[in-house]
Amino acid sequence: MAQPPILSWEGLGLQQGGRWLLGGPDREQIDLHIGPRDRLALIGRNGAGKTTLFRLIDDRIEADRGQRKVKPGTRIVFLEQEPDFSACDTLMDFALSGAHPPAEHEVESIAGQLGIDMSTPAATASGGEKRRAAIAKALAQEPDLLLMDEPTNHLDLSAIDWLEDWLTRYKGAFVVISHDRTFLKRLTSATLWLDRGIIRRKEVGFGGYEAWEEQVYAEEARAAEKLDAKLKIEAHWLERGVTARRKRNQGRLEKLWQMRAQRAAMISRSGSAKLKLASDEEFKSKSVIVADKVSKSFGENRVIRDFSLRIQRGDRIGVVGANGAGKTTLLKLLTGEMQPDSGTITISKKLSGVMIDQQRSLLAADLTVRQVLAEGGDWLDVRGNRKHVQAYLKDFLFDPKIVDTKVGTLSGGERSRLLLAREFARTANLLVLDEPTNDLDLETLDLLQEVIADFDGTVLIVSHDRDFLDRTVTITLGLDGSGKVDVIAGGYEDWERKRREPVATKAKAPSADKKLAPAPAQSPQPPKADKLSYKDQRDYELLPARIEELEAAIAKGEAILSDPELYTKDPQKFATISKGLENARAEKDAAEERWLELAERAEG
Repeated sequence: MAQPPILSWEGLGLQQGGRWLLGGPDREQIDLHIGPRDRLALIGRNGAGKTTLFRLIDDRIEADRGQRKVKPGTRIVFLEQEPDFSACDTLMDFALSGAHPPAEHEVESIAGQLGIDMSTPAATASGGEKRRAAIAKALAQEPDLLLMDEPTNHLDLSAIDWLEDWLTRYKGAFVVISHDRTFLKRLTSATLWLDRGIIRRKEVGFGGYEAWEEQVYAEEARAAEKLDAKLKIEAHWLERGVTARRKRNQGRLEKLWQMRAQRAAMISRSGSAKLKLASDEEFKSKSVIVADKVSKSFGENRVIRDFSLRIQRGDRIGVVGANGAGKTTLLKLLTGEMQPDSGTITISKKLSGVMIDQQRSLLAADLTVRQVLAEGGDWLDVRGNRKHVQAYLKDFLFDPKIVDTKVGTLSGGERSRLLLAREFARTANLLVLDEPTNDLDLETLDLLQEVIADFDGTVLIVSHDRDFLDRTVTITLGLDGSGKVDVIAGGYEDWERKRREPVATKAKAPSADKKLAPAPAQSPQPPKADKLSYKDQRDYELLPARIEELEAAIAKGEAILSDPELYTKDPQKFATISKGLENARAEKDAAEERWLELAERAEG
């Protein structure tokens, strides 16, 4: 027999600052049910109340209305975004603190897999070390329900891969807030959408969220237009902007592919710096940073070895690699903050840069938004153009009414967005972004991609966000920790693909001294498609319809199970529908995987 939910909230409502943050008398009732094997993505704009909802689920704060029910014996663990290490001497002291500390040997086991020394003093630990220690503490408690608030922040790619693998094998339920689209797509099977004080649920993983969101907004917009309610239509300016932005970004992605194709023609297959263009003089005139056989060591550790690259005006450079591989060192070399041990770095005298770091340390809590952006006035210069501060706030997805709000009252994500707004207003032709996606919601990430695409200068990005790099950069510099730097035309997936190439394929790569013909100014041609067998072709054609049928069946079953009294009134029906839902979801996941595999083969 299927089990009932392990946690439920019925009629949830919470006031904050004199307004209803969640639920309320003028909104539809919030009912939340979490099953014993749910894999839920919690999506919502910065400031919508996602972290607050986690605190309600974990019983850290009280709601103003509603009833919380938890199955007896359920262990709920909250992996916070910014846990407090101030009262702890070491990372292990932190892991063993709290009302229900885990066993020390369990913490050590997980910490060993994550590569973290738990005897490290908490006061000197890096953001990445603290994040791994918090993960070790949370997982060692063997939760039945795991709440994760931005779990991949400060993690390198190997740690993210480890966490994804652990969660794939995890037998309990989890709810996750994350800006990492790849992480969400790989792990979630249902979505909670927190929007304007209400919670919607749909039995699709994050991969289907954006289509669902646009469908909801389109339906609301049509209803508003039928009512001819000007104020209600105005309330949708942000949602409409999001939809339009996504459509514009499709065009920008096409442009990004063209830029990558042109860059691929300049970079030799071996990834060295032998860059060629139809006109070398034209190429050199556009160069802003030239690295020639650069090496850098710290003691016996050679971090960068024989690295060469010519960066052009308009390039978007992504830097990836494990923590400690040398990403920050490479960034400092390219911007002139650090000098190489050998080789040369030539930087254009006309280059003026803006640095946005991951510490978000540039904003004072006692300043107002108006003071941060416009020095207390009504107008500011945005890259040489005069703009009203409230109009500029709207460009960055803020309600213009927050113009006189103190920075200290904003959420972490809102502060990050405000910092982006301030820095992007400055006149510069070099933008340096160090982990820019931390603390940002998904809609702000869409906005950030748009602003980067429209920026007419050069961009250097250090990030572990795989999807963000795939949507943004033209060249990826991949560091493996040995000092070698791979130079790849494309994003993260292109770098990963190169790393997976068989040795035999690499051996056949053309000599770095050979010139490659420049790419035509058009979209790159896809790889030659594989010929599908008769069965594969049939599956490729019929699976989309089957997936739609399964989605409809899942939606119908979920609607029936949304009745909180069903389990009590008819446990057999609850069990039958639950089992059917489980089978439908499994079949849909398998069908989607199968179709994506066939699409990749058929379409290159």
